[in-house]
Amino acid sequence: MWQQLLDNGRSAFNDHWPQSLLVPAAVGVGGILVGWKLCGRTKRTIEIGDGWWGSGERPLQSENISVRPMRIAVSDAEIKDLHERLDRTRYFSPLEDSKFHYGFNATHLRKVISYWRNKFDWNKQVKILNTYPHYKTTIEGLDVHFVHVKPTNLAPGQKSLPLLMIHGWPGSFYEFYRIIPLLTEPAKHGLNPNIVFEVICPSIPGYGFSEASHKKGFTAFDAARIFYKLMLRLGFNEFYLQGGDWGSRITTLLSQMKPESVKGLHLNFIMLPQGGAGRLISLVLGRYVPWLVGLTKEDAKRIYPYLEKNVYAILLESGYLHIQATKPDTVGCALNDSPAGLAAYILEKFSTWTDNAFRDLEEGGLEKKYSMDDLLTNVMIYWVTGSITSSMRFYKENFPRNYSTTPDTKVGVYVPTGLAAFPCELVHGPRIWAKQKFRNIVTYTYMPRGGHFAALEEPELLAKDIQNFVSRVEKI
Repeated sequence: MWQQLLDNGRSAFNDHWPQSLLVPAAVGVGGILVGWKLCGRTKRTIEIGDGWWGSGERPLQSENISVRPMRIAVSDAEIKDLHERLDRTRYFSPLEDSKFHYGFNATHLRKVISYWRNKFDWNKQVKILNTYPHYKTTIEGLDVHFVHVKPTNLAPGQKSLPLLMIHGWPGSFYEFYRIIPLLTEPAKHGLNPNIVFEVICPSIPGYGFSEASHKKGFTAFDAARIFYKLMLRLGFNEFYLQGGDWGSRITTLLSQMKPESVKGLHLNFIMLPQGGAGRLISLVLGRYVPWLVGLTKEDAKRIYPYLEKNVYAILLESGYLHIQATKPDTVGCALNDSPAGLAAYILEKFSTWTDNAFRDLEEGGLEKKYSMDDLLTNVMIYWVTGSITSSMRFYKENFPRNYSTTPDTKVGVYVPTGLAAFPCELVHGPRIWAKQKFRNIVTYTYMPRGGHFAALEEPELLAKDIQNFVSRVEKI
C-alpha cells in the first residue's frame, strides 16, 4: 500500500512539474530551508538591552566614552589604618585537631596575620600590579576598570588575537597575572609562538577598582553587556572569551547575546543546565555502564560516588552562597571592617576550592600552590577598595526565585567552545552533559591537575589549552 501511494504521488508530481523545473525548484526549496534554519539560529540569542547603574537618573548629556589610564597608588594613611586594625585583631580559641574542617584554622590565622602585618610589602606588590597598563572608562554610569596588555614581539605580518578574560569571586583581575605573559609572549615561555593574544582583564563592577552599581538588579546579564560595550570601545568587533566562576557565567551570556562577535568561548568552570529525567538516568546507569550513557571512565572517576562528590561536597562548600544570595550586606559589615575576618573569609576558599583534601591540613595547603604574597595581594584589592560587600551582592542579584525562567536557559550556545575540566573543580561537567547547552564544543580537555582558580594555580596548563582551542578555531 505504501509503495502504491508513493508511486501515485511521484506520478502526480511529474505530471504537474516538468523535469526542467525540478532542479531550480529543489534549489529554491533548499535555499528557503537553509535560510529558515539560519534565520532561526540567529534569532536564538538573548536581547542585549541597555542599562543605567550610576547614581540618580541617567543624565541627558552623552556619556564620557574616553579610556583613561590609571595607576594603582599606595596611601600611607590606608597602610597605617590596616596595621592598626591588624594589631587589634581579636582572636578566638582554636579547636584541637580541627584543621580546616570548621573553616579557616584559628591557629594558622595568627600566622597569616603576623605575616601580613610584619612581612607583607604592599608597596612592592603595587609595583607588580602596575607592571601592566590599567585603564578606566565609564559605561552605563559606572567607572569600569580593566588591564589591557598588548604583545610586544610579534613576528612581521603576525597578528594578535583579542582575548577578554573575566574573573570570579573571591578572585580579581590579579588572578591572571601569571598567565598574561604566557598568552602575550608565548615564544618566550616555550608555548606555541603562532597563537599570540592581546589580553583584556576587566574587574566586574562592584569588584576591586570597578565602581559598584548604585541600584538593585545588576546581574551577570548586565556585566556581559557592559563588557561587550568595553570591547567595542577598544575597537574589537570580534574577540575570544575566557572565564571561570562568575567569569564563566558572564562570558557564556555574552556568547548568547552577541554570537556574531564571539570567535570562541573557553571555560574552565562548566555551568550545566538542569538535566531532568535524562540526567537522572545517566547518573543511575553511569555508575555501572558509563559507556552506555556517553560517559567516559574519567567522567565516572570524577563523578562517583555521586553523593559524596556532588551532594555532600557542595553542601560543605556552599554555605557562603546562601548568605550572599540572601543577606550579603549583613556579613559585609563585618568583613569590610575587619581585615583579619576578610582574609579568613577569602583565603578559606583558596584552600578548599583548590583541593578539598586541603581541609585535612592545619595550614589548609594555602602555600602548596600559591605564595602568601599572591594570596594577600588579592585580599588587599578587596580591602583597599572596600568592595567585599558589593562583590557579594552579585550573588543576591543573580539568584532569582525561578532560575529556569531566565532567558539564557532557553538559548543554546552555538559559538565554538573549549572546555577545560580540572580534576579538583567543585563539580565535574562531562562533555555529554555540557552538549545540552554548548552545541559547538571544539575541544574538551581532562586537565591532569588543578582546581577552581586555574589561571593562578596552573597558568601554563590553562594557557596551553586556550592556545590549542583557539588554534583549532582559527583553522576552522
